[in-house]
Amino acid sequence: MSVKTGPQRYPGSSRANWYQDDFPGDPMEVNVVVLHTTEGPTLPGYGGGGSAPNLTAVPDFGAKRLRWFQHFDVEVSSRALQNLKGGVETNTLNVCQVELVGTCDPKTHRKWKKAGQEHIFWPEAPEWALEGVARFLSWMHEEHGVPLAGPKAWPAYPDSFGNGHKQRMSASKWSKFSGVCGHMHVPENEHGDPGAIDFTDILRRARADLDLDEPPAQPAPSRPKIPAFPGRKFFGEGAINDHVLKLGKQLVKRGFGDHYKVGPGRTWGEADRLNVRDFQKSRPELRGDADGFPGPLTWKLLFS
Repeated sequence: MSVKTGPQRYPGSSRANWYQDDFPGDPMEVNVVVLHTTEGPTLPGYGGGGSAPNLTAVPDFGAKRLRWFQHFDVEVSSRALQNLKGGVETNTLNVCQVELVGTCDPKTHRKWKKAGQEHIFWPEAPEWALEGVARFLSWMHEEHGVPLAGPKAWPAYPDSFGNGHKQRMSASKWSKFSGVCGHMHVPENEHGDPGAIDFTDILRRARADLDLDEPPAQPAPSRPKIPAFPGRKFFGEGAINDHVLKLGKQLVKRGFGDHYKVGPGRTWGEADRLNVRDFQKSRPELRGDADGFPGPLTWKLLFS
């Protein structure tokens, strides 16, 4: 069992909604912060604490700042993640969880905006809100050593739900991870929050708060050249050619090879068509033309 180290209460946070006495968690030495969005405009009740994080950040629009409510000590396991029995440890591993009041869902954002409901749409959060999150992360870095780093992929909701952009960590990667991530990155979980929050800007602000130098920029990886679309005539009944094999291999690589019993080959068949159709259905640009036969756009999206 881990021993708690460092300060356990975020300075200035309220304990008006303290749940640790009713739901005692496990002590742990934190090296990860997980960011959530509440998908509601006010401080949640969390079922009396049964599904609460360590802290919740509530926007104060009049003062243009975040008000923090602490529900558990920083290094006591909270309860806002899916944690399957006998599976990967999530809540109880090494994680301080933070809920950001507001939404990451564009549909919810439009609905609230139309209804005149004041709220934060976190992908377009105001500077004062991003600054508030950054100050918390800089405190976690300084007091608990949580690295100011995290995943590069923060896809927009709803594509972030499930594992639409392959952003979710495997069990082994999660067990080795330290830094800051979103609910969308945690294994055993399906939620897509906090969506396309400006993670790069938040880390930049957190580092500036501590007068830390920015890490050296990594050279952008070169993108593989997209092969030219050979033409529709190569993908139809009776077609036998290398383009069919190349297509099939790419479908398998992208996770759309479920209909192959053995594997892709040079002969076009129904399995190829069904796999292409599944890929087309997964892309909003192609859903209106998901007939299973590749065209220039299907080809470009599949190989990009």
